[in-house]
Amino acid sequence: MEQLFVMSIALLAGLFMSRVMKRLKLPAVTAYLVGGILIGPYCLGRLGIPGLGFVSHENVVQYKIVSDVALGFIAFSIGNEFRLSQLKKTGRQAVVVGFAEALTATFFVTVVMIIMHAVLGEKFQLPVAILLGAIATATAPAATLMVVRQYKAKGNLTDILLPIVALDDAIALAVFAVANGVAQAINQGQFNLASILMEPILEIVLSLALGAALGAALTFCEKFFFSNSKRLSICLTFVLLATAISMKEFHIGGMNIGFSSLLVCMMLGTVFCNLCNFSEEMMDRTDQWTAPIFILFFVFSGAELQFSVFSDLAIVGVGIVYILMRSLGKYVGASVGSRVMKCDPNIVKYLGITLLPQAGVALGMSLAATETMGEQGLLVRNITLFAVLIYELVGPMLTKIALTKAGEITAKPEVVKRVNTGRERHERV
Repeated sequence: MEQLFVMSIALLAGLFMSRVMKRLKLPAVTAYLVGGILIGPYCLGRLGIPGLGFVSHENVVQYKIVSDVALGFIAFSIGNEFRLSQLKKTGRQAVVVGFAEALTATFFVTVVMIIMHAVLGEKFQLPVAILLGAIATATAPAATLMVVRQYKAKGNLTDILLPIVALDDAIALAVFAVANGVAQAINQGQFNLASILMEPILEIVLSLALGAALGAALTFCEKFFFSNSKRLSICLTFVLLATAISMKEFHIGGMNIGFSSLLVCMMLGTVFCNLCNFSEEMMDRTDQWTAPIFILFFVFSGAELQFSVFSDLAIVGVGIVYILMRSLGKYVGASVGSRVMKCDPNIVKYLGITLLPQAGVALGMSLAATETMGEQGLLVRNITLFAVLIYELVGPMLTKIALTKAGEITAKPEVVKRVNTGRERHERV
């Protein structure tokens, strides 16, 4: 009963904050995050009343399954952006620009962090610098997707943005796996090149293969159902199945092999969209069904943000440098890459700004660092938490501003909407 009560409180907090933020002309994503902060351990949770708010960080983690499922559906939706008809227009540009902005951000952060290591010495060790550089690659697909949907953004910038965000996560997983292997090798004093290179490659290849197989299976199963409700149900079933399978890990020859939930579900959506004739309609219905899950995901994400990181000035200082260098890397990489590919001027000017949000994937990588790197990993985790806190609150707003400046958000005034609605009713009568 307590869990249901907490989820209802979380939904109410997110929904009511969205009304407040709408008056301030801020994205709904920001509202949901603020709603989570308000019912989190640092606000309402301080009252210590179980069920009324989250009394501790551990209390928030109990609802991780909701976040896992939400990320699965988000990745499934992003798969819709990889239709072959669309990729013929933006595919090559998206790949080149995606690699450019991701690796430039990694390069900028890594170089500056290594300089900080040279200045601070053992207080800020080399493995920490390398891991932070790898984490800088990742972009949060959820926040970006929600802003695009809320404002119904359309145009060249939006068309290339979502594929790049999806590609970012694949690049991030590979870069982090290599960086994590290098960091451990520095600590141990020995390098296992096979493990460093093979683990990320296997994770990406196996994730894409599993997603493709499930996508083909979903398309096959859809043929046996004819009502929209049953077709929707089978879509939801396969996304849940893909998310569940992605949680499994196994060991081969001393290597830890697992799946990326984001890549599996993204490939599931990609194959389904390109093989199934009525996939576009099913995607729209799935998006409508998952709206409350996405609200819960962002509210829980807000509640999970740990403001205790502000108490350590060293973490705040390194975090500020990390944020500035990653932001600069994303902007420069996206701008240079899009210029090379002769993209639309709006893409050159605004794409980098839309790539700043960072959350789930970055937090997942920082958590992996704590499990393998001990105290060094804990430092990486805290710096990442600080950066995510800033990026998640500011990033969606900057994405909205960039899309608006590019002319891809053109919302009608409320007065016009009401007049049009009145005319439509009059005409029907």
